[in-house]
Amino acid sequence: MFIKTGQNFKLTIEYDGTPFHGWQRQKNNRTVQEEIEKALKIMTCGHVTLRGASRTDAGVHALGQTANFFCDTRLDSETLLKGLNALTHDAIVILDCQRVANTFSAQFDAQSKLYRYRILNRPRPCAIGRQYAWHYNRTLDLASMRRALTHIVGLHDFKAFEGAGSPRAHSIRHVLNAVITRQVDGYIIFEIEGVGFLKHMVRNIVGTLADVGSGRLTPDDVRAIRLSKDRKQAGLNAPAHGLFLVKIKYKL
Repeated sequence: MFIKTGQNFKLTIEYDGTPFHGWQRQKNNRTVQEEIEKALKIMTCGHVTLRGASRTDAGVHALGQTANFFCDTRLDSETLLKGLNALTHDAIVILDCQRVANTFSAQFDAQSKLYRYRILNRPRPCAIGRQYAWHYNRTLDLASMRRALTHIVGLHDFKAFEGAGSPRAHSIRHVLNAVITRQVDGYIIFEIEGVGFLKHMVRNIVGTLADVGSGRLTPDDVRAIRLSKDRKQAGLNAPAHGLFLVKIKYKL
């Protein structure tokens, strides 16, 4: 049970997901949520429940995850910020801590979420930074992938791109924008913003786009896959280590 007592604090968090089994607390697995909660317990001498805006999977990174917690404490925001950064794993950095209204919820007040996926598209992999991009050695046609994105943007049923075992009322989601660009260093950057996402939805879309870019699928096949609501027709689940939660957007 999540009891709203005390002051409400909002955290903006950056983390390297490599050493963690995702955001959400799990039994017998190290997670980002648990690491921060342990630090908060040391600082406040009490149990604190941290509520994140997005449940990133094992290996997924974040540049701007948002979370909030309620706590009876005399510590101010700056002291909490410094203490958390001193007590948490080096792969976690609290970028900002601020007291907010008790009505604020990092999860339920989010207006949209922005994700970025990085693909290293060249014959050979990289040694440095290999944990932050998917190496894909077949040449990808960005023009075809961009045409495929027209079947992704909008309000649709994304059941065909949903991972198994996700608790949700329905599989309809609203994708606000999706863009894909190629950088001079061989990296392809895919960014997608939506009101919400299904489990593995972004990574399954990326895997399907890679099939389009390599010629295994046509851009119009993506529409047919979406309408089929059949996960087996979509592409593979792209590796988690290429995915970044960039930002959670809220009303000003």
